[in-house]
Amino acid sequence: MAGGNQTQVLEFIFLGFSGISRGHAFLFLVFLAIYLLTIIGNTTIVTLIQLDSRLHSPMYFFLSHLSCLDVCYSSVTVPKILANFLSQKPTISYNQCMAQMFFLMTCTGTESALLAVMAYDRYAAICQPLRYSHLMSSQVRVPLAIFSWLWGIVDSAIHTALTTNLSFCGLNQIDHIFCDVPPLLKIACSDTYINEMALHIASAFVGLSPFLLVVVSYVYILSAILQIRSNTGRRKAFNTCSSHVVVVIIFFGMENLNYNRPSAGYSLEIDTLISTLYCIITPMLNPLIYSFRNKEVKMALWKALGLQSKKFTSLRKQ
Repeated sequence: MAGGNQTQVLEFIFLGFSGISRGHAFLFLVFLAIYLLTIIGNTTIVTLIQLDSRLHSPMYFFLSHLSCLDVCYSSVTVPKILANFLSQKPTISYNQCMAQMFFLMTCTGTESALLAVMAYDRYAAICQPLRYSHLMSSQVRVPLAIFSWLWGIVDSAIHTALTTNLSFCGLNQIDHIFCDVPPLLKIACSDTYINEMALHIASAFVGLSPFLLVVVSYVYILSAILQIRSNTGRRKAFNTCSSHVVVVIIFFGMENLNYNRPSAGYSLEIDTLISTLYCIITPMLNPLIYSFRNKEVKMALWKALGLQSKKFTSLRKQ
């Protein structure tokens, strides 16, 4: 329970699907399918990277971290959503709400930093190929991965600490499908100015700074790709980066829409859609966008399944 002058609130009620009187069974099956695909897809990626020595490169090292992160991302929110579909009253206890918010924001901040690190990895591979092994050695990539996780944890700890000091005055209905900072600020009856300023500052520092690093990296990458004379080489370099660009646009776009607005500007339908896209759908799509379109991952998958023959040979020729 929070300290200070906060009125005692034992639980919160989610209103995210309150406008849907029927079809909860169908939505349960949809979210369950998304969750299972997310877990299976990302776990498969991590397993293949660990088992196949050809995937023991810096790019796949960071991809394995992204896959682990996506499993955590989805597991923080979806199981509780599924449980609420089966209950007549979609609720969450105060302590569980604070914990869910902490882990959710940890994943958000970590992914922001990790996407920036992955952009730098692609910059080093394409723009500095002769120095790539040195720039992305284990002495460099391991601290970068650790820093990405710490980046998210510190940011989340600040927001969680500020949120636990808010007063809710008995208001416990959240216009959302899980606990997040913006909808909690909306129902708080104490002054949320510091919380909103912290949210905007974090959006600029934790969200915008990694995004700018991604943009700068890809400006150099695009310049290097355009200088490649071979059409085949140019296409191969572009394909290597295009998947990352798609994920970056989706993630940072949705993150900015979610966190960089005043609490008065939130609506139930829009927030549910945005949060579903970047917290639930994106972790499911990342394995498809990043890895299963990748030749090396396909070869590792067919090898693991014992189907190397014709399929394996055709992939090597691509």
